Amino acid sequence: MQKKVSLSFIVVLGSMLFALFFGAGNLIFPPMLGQMAGENLWSANAGFLVTGVGLPLLAVAAFVFSGERDLRSLASRVHPIFGVVFAAALYLAIGPFFAMPRTGTVSFEIGFRPLLPEGSQTVGLAIFTIIFFALSCLLALNPSRIIDVVGKVLTPLMLIFIAVLIGAAIIYPIAPFGTPDESYAANAFFKGFQEGYLTLDALAATIFGIIVVNALKDSGVKKRGELVAACIKAAVIAAILLAIIYTALAYIGASSAGGLGVLENGAAVLAATSAHYFGAYGSILLALIVTMACITTSVGLITSCAAFFHSLFPKVSYKKFAVLMSAFSAVVANIGLAQLIAVSVPVLMVLYPMVIVLVVLTFLHPLFKGKALVYQGAMLLTFLVSLFDGFAAADIKFTFVTSLFSATLPLYEVGLGWLLPAVIGALAGALIAQLMGKSARTYDSAALAHRSVGTSSKADSSMSAGD
Repeated sequence: MQKKVSLSFIVVLGSMLFALFFGAGNLIFPPMLGQMAGENLWSANAGFLVTGVGLPLLAVAAFVFSGERDLRSLASRVHPIFGVVFAAALYLAIGPFFAMPRTGTVSFEIGFRPLLPEGSQTVGLAIFTIIFFALSCLLALNPSRIIDVVGKVLTPLMLIFIAVLIGAAIIYPIAPFGTPDESYAANAFFKGFQEGYLTLDALAATIFGIIVVNALKDSGVKKRGELVAACIKAAVIAAILLAIIYTALAYIGASSAGGLGVLENGAAVLAATSAHYFGAYGSILLALIVTMACITTSVGLITSCAAFFHSLFPKVSYKKFAVLMSAFSAVVANIGLAQLIAVSVPVLMVLYPMVIVLVVLTFLHPLFKGKALVYQGAMLLTFLVSLFDGFAAADIKFTFVTSLFSATLPLYEVGLGWLLPAVIGALAGALIAQLMGKSARTYDSAALAHRSVGTSSKADSSMSAGD
């Protein structure tokens, strides 16, 4: 029997979705955006909210709408091989390459770097990250209720402390907004749009979508229409909460630059602002809360990434993957937070446009009847443009290509040059599929074959909203 979703359950689900997206790492980007944007804060913040809030929650809704059981099966709509490669790339990005090391560096930057004497930060970071990821790995290998309990206690504590800090900054701002950095002087909205990529939340959204589907199914919801409607309502609640927190943190950054100076990263901004308002005790409290919250995030990432790669390579145990990823993350974390963010930008410039296109095509899937050529055309042309955007972000120059794209692609200068090629690729794919007629492969038949050779566990079957 179909059970109607209550408003109270929607609120709980929205709060859960908010908690999933809002990790300690997300604290560091809005304050830095505020410092750099200055008087252009509101325009830059609007762009950040589109990709930092709107896109991840839209991706969750798209996953529920698709009826797929996981990220790999969703990406396999392009091609089964693409599904494996793309899913692996996204898991590496939210895992040992970027997001996992970031949990360690954020903890160190906020909590411990300010307490160390000059010249000892490098050694301090090395020691801290070894301990941090050893503890994270130990907890990932021995999961217990302590992680859930700590998460349920620390997340509210962190939000309460941040709320108090936000209140102090609004009532007693450190300084007026300053002159925007050169990068935010023009097209601040689109600069903020690209900064939203750094949250990595859109990459993790399909993983969170599985959790949402399971929660709704466990509550008695079975029909896809009800699942999608409930998901959208919960997403709106989560989006409102995220938008409020991000905007307030960006305000803290914008109002602090005049008094504290433009700092190296958002973690330093938070630490300095906390010390300004609450002194050493406030900084220590913030450090403890953020560090423990980062450990819970790190454990979750180790668990999900190790489980995914174990499913790809069953001969390698989950335990070995967990240890390997923890050790690798500890090494990567030692390049430092600012450098880690700088290294991640080129990769995210390639991946994020492809995620956006995949999300849009997921909603349009019934319109073009799941023709694989539509997915392939759109994703191929998107990749070709975003690849060179990634090269440009890495300061690798292809002058002829850059000149060609600048002259022919609308919005290329603001990082959206992939938009028109994506549309052209989708239309070309649809036209070719129409000319091929029945011989054109549709995703639905491929998906059926894909599922038939997959695992038949209860967990997998419960993750398909379309069952």
